Amino acid sequence: MDPVTAAAGAVGAVVAAPFVLGAAGFTSAGIAAGSVASKMMSVAAVANGGGVAAGGVVATLQSAGAAGLSGAATAVVGGAGAAVGWLASFIS
Repeated sequence: MDPVTAAAGAVGAVVAAPFVLGAAGFTSAGIAAGSVASKMMSVAAVANGGGVAAGGVVATLQSAGAAGLSGAATAVVGGAGAAVGWLASFIS
């Protein structure tokens, strides 16, 4: 295992997360019209009879887009990034 590559993946994922959320349409001002986020919200609302479930994927991503990642979310994103970095170390 290459710890440098895993660490780079973890840091990269945590740094990129706010930008990726914003690009998908999860912004501090709410879900951007015509975005991937708005399509996700529409699908979630249809599936739940008109509302978006609290604690669901869309609500969680919007919360992170509006307020930033919590400590727990940062740990999850960092762990996922480390795993991707670790797997990428086998490719090179």
